[in-house]
Amino acid sequence: MNSKKIRDLAFTLHRYLGLTVGLVLVIVGLTGSLLVFEQDFDHFAIAQQYGHITPQKEQLSPESAIDTIQARYAARTDLKLFRIYLPDTSDTPYIGQLASTDGQRTEVFVNPYTGKIMGQRLWDQTLIGIMLNLHYTLMAGQTGIIIVGITALLMCILSITGLVLWPGWRRLIAGFKIKFDAHPKRANFDIHKVAGIITVVFLLFTGFTGFCWNFYDLTEPIIYAVTFTSKLSEPVSQPIPGQSTLKLTQQLKIANAALPNAVIKSIYFPERPENALQIRMKLPQENIEYGNSNVYLDQYSGKVLRVDNALKLSLGDRVLNSFVPLHYGTFWGLPSRILYVFVGVAPLILFITSFVMWRYRYQAKTKKRDRSIELSDLRRN
Repeated sequence: MNSKKIRDLAFTLHRYLGLTVGLVLVIVGLTGSLLVFEQDFDHFAIAQQYGHITPQKEQLSPESAIDTIQARYAARTDLKLFRIYLPDTSDTPYIGQLASTDGQRTEVFVNPYTGKIMGQRLWDQTLIGIMLNLHYTLMAGQTGIIIVGITALLMCILSITGLVLWPGWRRLIAGFKIKFDAHPKRANFDIHKVAGIITVVFLLFTGFTGFCWNFYDLTEPIIYAVTFTSKLSEPVSQPIPGQSTLKLTQQLKIANAALPNAVIKSIYFPERPENALQIRMKLPQENIEYGNSNVYLDQYSGKVLRVDNALKLSLGDRVLNSFVPLHYGTFWGLPSRILYVFVGVAPLILFITSFVMWRYRYQAKTKKRDRSIELSDLRRN
């Protein structure tokens, strides 16, 4: 296939795919722009709604916060505590997350100094929860997950075809120039090509990672296979008849000893007697907010079952862990997060400019057809 045929194919794919999935990409992109600063917005909202925390000398232990939450909801058999986030800073609360039998998630906020419950909320009904649901599923459940996943893959194809069609390959400087003083048709085209080339790599990142997440059961084994990596088996606790689980304070001491210099960020409680206690931690060298290091302990004996040091993981696990910074733009800290706000707006700009280009072509074809009809009528007369 020669270069002209390749460009013609790329043009056809680019045009029709863009018009077909453009609106979905606009929704996903704009919600993604908001979610770049998800944690910052959420911390602000929590402080505004439930009150500010005054730092004191010493914080209560995680076990104390957990006991407070469980005592408050002891009568709610439909709720089960499955995770708790430890305070990120001196003025943020413990955040306990409880799952209900109907699939909703309740968040409970505990003052880390007084132990007082500051309030609770249904996470799915918060602004961030709604935005995430819209971004991930279009608020359409499993069907939405499939639609968004396929759309993310098509965005990768759009990005690749856009690269093929970019005029800057022939004249580099012209490819980055926008002629605002030219005819609106030319200015519109220039905005499209420049917005596309500036964001194309990042749109590829977000499209690929979004597709992999929405079809995780399919893509995870493929990533392990192509990286020649074996997936680690799930750690298993050994229930001891007549013995309750080990105190959490002891478990946390064991976890700290297993991964020195790491900070405990959250605790995942076992769903079943044979599951392990998962303690998520963050090493100083990690740039992921909640860390990618984990210590898995036998919930009865406290035996260390597995230690996942984020700096020493297999290639397959490192690839999977890279999805978060690549999708949310946290790999360069604040500068890349700000950049990703504009990356999220790019699909809107590209959709509008592509629609305008389509309108120009449609109007040109209509005029040409009308002119042909007029000439035919003149010939007959």
